[in-house]
Amino acid sequence: MNDLCPDIGFKSINCYGEQLCGDHVDVVEPDDHSTVIVLSDGLGSGVKASILSTLTSKIISTMLAEGLSLEECVETIAATLPVCSVRGIAYSTFTIIHLKRNQIAEIIQYDNPRVIAIRDGEIWDYPGTEINIAGKKIFRSVIKLKENDLFIAMSDGCPHAGTGQDYNYSWKREDIADFMLAISFAGYTTKTMSTILIDECNKLYGYKPGDDATACVVRIRKREPMNLLFGPPSNRNDDKRMLSLFFSKEGKHIVCGGTTASITANFLGKPIIASPNLKARDVPPIDKIEGVDLVTEGVITISKVLEYAQDYLGENKHYEHWNFKHDAASLICRMLFEEATDINFYVGRAVNPAHQNPDLPINFNIKMNLVEELSKCLKKMGKKIKVSYF
Repeated sequence: MNDLCPDIGFKSINCYGEQLCGDHVDVVEPDDHSTVIVLSDGLGSGVKASILSTLTSKIISTMLAEGLSLEECVETIAATLPVCSVRGIAYSTFTIIHLKRNQIAEIIQYDNPRVIAIRDGEIWDYPGTEINIAGKKIFRSVIKLKENDLFIAMSDGCPHAGTGQDYNYSWKREDIADFMLAISFAGYTTKTMSTILIDECNKLYGYKPGDDATACVVRIRKREPMNLLFGPPSNRNDDKRMLSLFFSKEGKHIVCGGTTASITANFLGKPIIASPNLKARDVPPIDKIEGVDLVTEGVITISKVLEYAQDYLGENKHYEHWNFKHDAASLICRMLFEEATDINFYVGRAVNPAHQNPDLPINFNIKMNLVEELSKCLKKMGKKIKVSYF
């Protein structure tokens, strides 16, 4: 066993004029050390393509996660989904990246653009063999994983971006590989990398995509723990116990809330130092305590983090804001979204008297809901979450 884990991000745009995307990505984790990622592209666009690509990805990911063989998966797909009577081709193509115990990647590709791999800062022409299953020619690769390996899977709407447009006749796979290599050194999350790629495709289409386009980016990285303390415990006698557990954990430590910062400073025997320059209009300023990586206000800051997290899982339109700004919410976002793989929340249940003012929109339930909703978002990002209440 190793300490590697995948960072997975994907983004799609619909064919111009369509309400539904004809591509679909499904991610299944049968256990803590294995992941099945399926990107499927339904023929054409619209409702039919959306249904068939969703069926394809769901069937394959579920069967592989349950331990069935690739042959059984493909035979099931061949028997389940029809073939276009006009074109004589399958209604849905697919790319599978099956990470086994975070040590081996099995990449299976059927009629989608070949997965781009980047290793050691270079585009890597990884090995593979062509096999025939149920009359389908499938390209299969088995790769021993290394830290920082990067894989880019895509539907054919990506390399075809720009066809017939003024911007470009056709953006080829090789062009996309060079484009992704250039941004791979910037330290972006895979979600942001997939967003940048799809935004570029959209631009090449003149913002009127002629096909659905989907990119799924997978980076192999080391596990990185992170710890966030939010609110004092309901029983003051538990201050020392909560903080002892918090600081005993490996990784960086974030403290959120004014009262929480005070008890943390007392525990460490260090003063709270204000940093008035690191602030934004809608986010309170940052403080500093020696021995703590980041000290922020509580509810307002975490509310902003939740807003960014929900956008990150959707359109990811605000990634340029939190990726570059230095306010409290942006710094927490970079630590939780980009750096962390395993996040421990230590949540105090004490009721803040200041929040009991009926004229304020903050109360105890809102605080608990923030933790619950943020935890859900982070789990959807692939983070391992543990919440401890005091």
